[in-house]
This record gives sequence, structure tokens and C-alpha cells, in this order.
Amino acid sequence: MTPPPAPKTPSTLLRRHLGRAVGAAYLAAATAPGPGMWLRHPHRIAVVGLPDLSLNTAPFLLSLVLFTAGLQVPPRDLGRLVGRPAALLTGLALHLLAPLLIVPGVAFALRQSPDSDGGSGLVAAMILVVAMPVAAGATVWTGAGEGDQSTTVGLVLASTLASPLTVPFTVTALCPLLSADYADTLAGAARIAGSGFALTGVVLPCAAGLVARLALPRRALDALLHAAVPTAALGSLLLTYVNASGVLGPFLTRPRPVLLAAALAVAATVCGLSFALGRITARVLRLDAHAGASVTLACGMNNSSASAVLITTALPDRPQVLLPVLAYGLLQKVAAGRVVRGGHHSGRGA
Repeated sequence: MTPPPAPKTPSTLLRRHLGRAVGAAYLAAATAPGPGMWLRHPHRIAVVGLPDLSLNTAPFLLSLVLFTAGLQVPPRDLGRLVGRPAALLTGLALHLLAPLLIVPGVAFALRQSPDSDGGSGLVAAMILVVAMPVAAGATVWTGAGEGDQSTTVGLVLASTLASPLTVPFTVTALCPLLSADYADTLAGAARIAGSGFALTGVVLPCAAGLVARLALPRRALDALLHAAVPTAALGSLLLTYVNASGVLGPFLTRPRPVLLAAALAVAATVCGLSFALGRITARVLRLDAHAGASVTLACGMNNSSASAVLITTALPDRPQVLLPVLAYGLLQKVAAGRVVRGGHHSGRGA
């Protein structure tokens, strides 16, 4: 007997049409950037009897997405990694090494271009993308197709917990590739990440979600998940709109086709090489197809929302640097879809 179809809840409908929803967010940012531009700035909230509160929309939305990612992690999935840590350690090592292997080659190629600063703006954007922890969205793609969910969850958490150390290290190590102006700016971004951004903006929200899952009774947890999952999905789309509004609206008003082509080319190169490195390593180590897919996602998927928030903080006067970040965010979702839908075969799964 065929089981009845799953009910079409707002959460499942949004996940099923996530690609179209992201496209709609980019279209809204291009055609109606005004509200997004307004949300990019901090706003004070007055509450009677309390000191005024300052709400910074982008970091708040990022925290919401990461809290919900932690809230959805079953503790038993993490326990499974104890008996087979090879894929977890491989994915984490690749995620840390990939920027150091890929970005210098891209920077060297851009130095041969006629750009006055040797492509430093594009390289700076890519450094801030690849330095970020594994995107929480990798767990969504793993759940949608081929992949080891426990390994992917472990990679997201491990890279997130290590980010207060790894983000400043990666940014500082790659700063010499940039012109003096951008190098100084990224050094400042590394200080921001090391002094609290990675901890308060990335680690703590995710950890809070994990603690809430362990502490809440079952009924309360189910109610919170029922509300938080679609809310976080909408928050992620709003964050995409807010980040894109600072770039696409002004860009379309004063089009710069060469910059657009360069941003797409650089983002596609770094994204493609990152996924290829993960796939090749999984084959060399003969990981099974599911573990190999998770390792590939860890190597290629980075938290582009966190990098966009950091860019907005460190480079508020250079919104064009967000253009390759937005391109990378789209391209990594396309690549992830290919990996988890059977496009990846490695080791014994080949």
C-alpha cells in the first residue's frame, strides 16, 4: 500500500522551491533595493523603562540561521562520528587547506590583468569567503540527497567551533597577496574576527541551538522546531536580500559589465577548484560515496552569509566587494546540488 504523501507545510514548500526563492530575493534586491539598504544600517529600538537597544539586522539574521542549524542537530548523529572519524578529519583538513592552495594561484592570475590594483578587491572577497566555516546549508543539501548527514553535521560544527582561530589565521596568511590598501583592511577584518565576530556571530548562536535541543522537553522542542525552521529559512532569504541590496541596486544604476564578468569568473574558479579538490581527495582516499559527498561539500561550501556580514563590517565603503561573494553563494548551491544528486561517485561507491 502506497503511503500517503507528506503534508505540504510552509517549511517543505520553501525547501522544495529554495532555488526559486533565492532567485526572487536577488531580483528584489536588484529592482527594489531601498528597504534592504535601510536594513543594512543599525537601528535603535526604544523600550519603555529600558535602555535603547541597537538592532543590526544582518548579524541578527545570521545568528537566527545558525541557532536553528544547531537546534536541528540530533546528538546521536554526532555520536556516530566517534567510531569513524576519517571523513570528518579529512573534510576539516581540506576545508582549512583549500584556501591556502587555491587563492594564491587565482591572485597570481589576476596580477596579469590590467586592473590597477591587481584584482585585490576580488581576491579580498574570496579570502573572506573561503576563510569562513562550512556553511550550515550543507546539512540541508546532504539531507536532500547523497551524503553522510552525521559527517556533514560534524564538519559544520567542528569548523564553526574552530573559526575564532582559523578565520584570523587564514585571512592573515593570505593578506600578503593583496595590495597595501586591501592588506591593511583585511588585517583589520582578521582582528574583528579574532576579537569576537567568529565567537559571538558564529559559534555562540550554533552552540545555543545545540544546548536548547538538549535542554528542552520533547514537546517544547517540537514546537520550537516547528516555528524556528521556516522562520530561519525566511531569515536566510531576507539576509540574502539585505546583502544583495547594497550591491545589485547601485550596480544596475551604474552598470560595470567588466567588474561583473570578473566577479563571476573569479567566484566560479575558486568554487570549482574547491569542489574539485574535495572530490579528488575523496577518490584518492577511497571514501565511500556518502562520506565522499560530505567531504566534497565541506571543501566547497563556505558560510557566504557570514563573510558578507564581515565584509559589511570591515569594508562598509566598498560594497562592490560583495559582488563576488554573492556570485560564490549562488554557485556553491548549484555545485552542491550536483554533488548530492548522484553527480559524485568516489572510492568504493564508484
